[in-house]
Amino acid sequence: MGGPGDPPEGTPEGGPGGAEDEYRSVVFDESFVRAARLQESSARERVSDHAPAVRRRPPLRRGLPRQALVLLLLVAVAFGTAVFLGFRHPYGSTPPRRSAEPLRITVVPLAPRGEVPGAPDARSLYARSPAARFAVGLAGIPLPPSQPTAHFSDSQVLAALDTARKYLLHSALDPDVLTGRQVRPVRALIDAGQLDQFDRSMAAPAADGRHAPTGWMVRFDPARTALADDDIRARGALRVSETDAATLQVVADSTFVYALRAPGTAARTPVSLFTVRRELTFRFDRDTLRVGQTRLTSSSTQAGPLSCDGDTSAYLRPLLAGERAKPGGPPGTDPYGTGAAALCGTLADSAQPHV
Repeated sequence: MGGPGDPPEGTPEGGPGGAEDEYRSVVFDESFVRAARLQESSARERVSDHAPAVRRRPPLRRGLPRQALVLLLLVAVAFGTAVFLGFRHPYGSTPPRRSAEPLRITVVPLAPRGEVPGAPDARSLYARSPAARFAVGLAGIPLPPSQPTAHFSDSQVLAALDTARKYLLHSALDPDVLTGRQVRPVRALIDAGQLDQFDRSMAAPAADGRHAPTGWMVRFDPARTALADDDIRARGALRVSETDAATLQVVADSTFVYALRAPGTAARTPVSLFTVRRELTFRFDRDTLRVGQTRLTSSSTQAGPLSCDGDTSAYLRPLLAGERAKPGGPPGTDPYGTGAAALCGTLADSAQPHV
């Protein structure tokens, strides 16, 4: 390597060398001139442009510009962050979301032993029935005290209970849903993974244990049934538990009592009571809790007075005051078929109002 007086690219090829060369300090090659920081202005520049005799040359740019270095640094940081997040999620490990299991539906009609009792108005009929001790509407299904579970906070448990209670409200107490005018309030609470099953149930009802609208909601055939009183009596309880670290379960066991009469009839037409016992199982994960929806996994319904030979998949067709169930049991069941077995029970006399 050259000394302090050497040109930037070393001693010129073929030139004299050695410390004894007395002209070494005044020999300049082209690379030395290009590297000089000061440059003398030409005579023409000094005369015409009034330029100073000597001007400072801009420094030679060696390597990448500063902006390029900053850009490369930012790209490297972004790439490293992406790789880091790919191996370690910043919010902890989240289990993959499972596909929603289909709803399992059971509807059991309860046939009366004799004639369905009736009365001129709903209030007197309620007062002479077991529903006299029931509250009106959702007041009969209070929220239990919410407590945190092993993997869910108190607020998440409360959100699950509140959504289940809203589902009971819209599926069993909403007059528009009960009379078949609306299904949207119920559908809005269903998890997206079950909407295909719900929509198929509404479009093509079937008594196959999967696609009965009466498993999703209580609704009456509007051609033969009307509400005589919007103050529906209810009693029920909600139970919450964890099925695993990612799932909350709420079981709703509720009984609803409706005052009914034939549609389009005068107020003097006798009113009868219709009782529905429902046990619904709701499942929640953190996604459904966040959006206020649920997966309904099982629906078991017992309802009467009904005839055992009627189709209860699309609508419930209650027997009204003065009517009797047709003799005989439920329609025959094919043990080789894939549909749900036909079930029927007897409505106890004690469940009817005393008139």
